[in-house]
Amino acid sequence: MTDTPEPELIAARRGPVLWLTLNRPARRNAISPAVLAALTQALTDARTDRALRAIVLTGAGDKAFCAGADLQTGQSFKFDYAEPTQGFANLFRLSRQLHVPLLARVNGACLAGGMGLMAMCDLVVAAPHAQFGLPEVKVGVFPAQVLPLLNGLIGARALTELCITGEPISAPQALALGLVNRVSEDLDAGVQALLEHFLDKSPAAIRRGLYLMKRIGGLPFEQSMAFTESQIGLFALTEDAAEGQAAFRDKRPPNWTGL
Repeated sequence: MTDTPEPELIAARRGPVLWLTLNRPARRNAISPAVLAALTQALTDARTDRALRAIVLTGAGDKAFCAGADLQTGQSFKFDYAEPTQGFANLFRLSRQLHVPLLARVNGACLAGGMGLMAMCDLVVAAPHAQFGLPEVKVGVFPAQVLPLLNGLIGARALTELCITGEPISAPQALALGLVNRVSEDLDAGVQALLEHFLDKSPAAIRRGLYLMKRIGGLPFEQSMAFTESQIGLFALTEDAAEGQAAFRDKRPPNWTGL
């Protein structure tokens, strides 16, 4: 009898939160075609799951969140150049279409493509021993695909240094740069505390709010203002908005429907 191999991505639903765990600890949770396909499918399914309130992305074990591409295969930088888009970039595009918070639980080394997975998340909680880096120049390439995600997330000087030196930074340094939200000695407690800060808030407001934030990021100021002008009144038309204001007046907890 043949043992069934463990999946390279473990998906587990914990109430309204979907946990996605990169499950290749022997390879420092490096990205494989199976991991990429499973992540893409999980996020695609999440787009239409109205009961979902958050997604947590992490790595198995405590050594690595994700070390990026699996260089041992020798195929990491081979692409089908007849295709105008590539799978990893399409995953990043897909993350911009999510309207529930995506939270990275960085349990160890977060390097190269792993920095892209972390950066596509809306929130990041890191363990104190976590390290962050873009070591691609050490193997003769450059962190091209993750640059659109990191550009603007941290300052240009810091990003340039990460890219051209390939040297990692510590979790406290990442916190100081604004790359992560929190560094937590008890990583799971830190993740849960952050989840609890928004799981009791309006699902409709968060869903529409993330849509708004992801649309204005690259817009010039006047276009950004015009878009937000067109959106603000729509927030007030939701059932959650009516319920939230009624609860405020009645001095009671709101009963969110997410509508």
